[in-house]
Amino acid sequence: MSSADDQGDLQPTSTPGGRQRNLPNSTAEDESLARWKASLGIVPGVTSGDTSKPKVTVLTLELDSPTLPPGKKLAFDLADTAKLADLKKNPVVIKEGVEYNVRITFKVNHSIISGVRYIQVVKRAGIKVDKMEQMLGSYGPSPDGKPYTKNFDPDESPSGMLARSGAYNVRSRVVDDDGEVYADWEWTFKLAKEW
Repeated sequence: MSSADDQGDLQPTSTPGGRQRNLPNSTAEDESLARWKASLGIVPGVTSGDTSKPKVTVLTLELDSPTLPPGKKLAFDLADTAKLADLKKNPVVIKEGVEYNVRITFKVNHSIISGVRYIQVVKRAGIKVDKMEQMLGSYGPSPDGKPYTKNFDPDESPSGMLARSGAYNVRSRVVDDDGEVYADWEWTFKLAKEW
């Protein structure tokens, strides 16, 4: 799934308006900018985190559904490379025709991030069948160091005999307006009558 065609599919759509790349150091006289930076937790004169780390660390991706059996959780720990590699070989089972939503947890280590998106391209037998792009937004480092969680709009899994036959290959990416990739991984799922 890592062909050159994927690169075009995994590019974010452009955000309207210009980017101001030096927002943390912009003039303090701009009152609206000062309020916006304060809402992101950026305080003048305070260092904003460990710059040896990437700006963003994506922690987990979770699929949630009210139809999941009690105690069952579909969460991917993106720091566990062995489990991520296993997700490419052993498909996650998703029940057909149910409502679910995607939840992503991430931590902003330093700087302001702007226009961050989650992009997911789904292929079956090498043919693209779906693409999802969800805006995570713009954030600064959390003042208390806690990660951010973003819940996406609910969606419904496909259903029917054709949908259940075969596996779906997914490429997921978290990227910002500048094209900086914070996470990029592949996983596989199959649809079934039950979880």
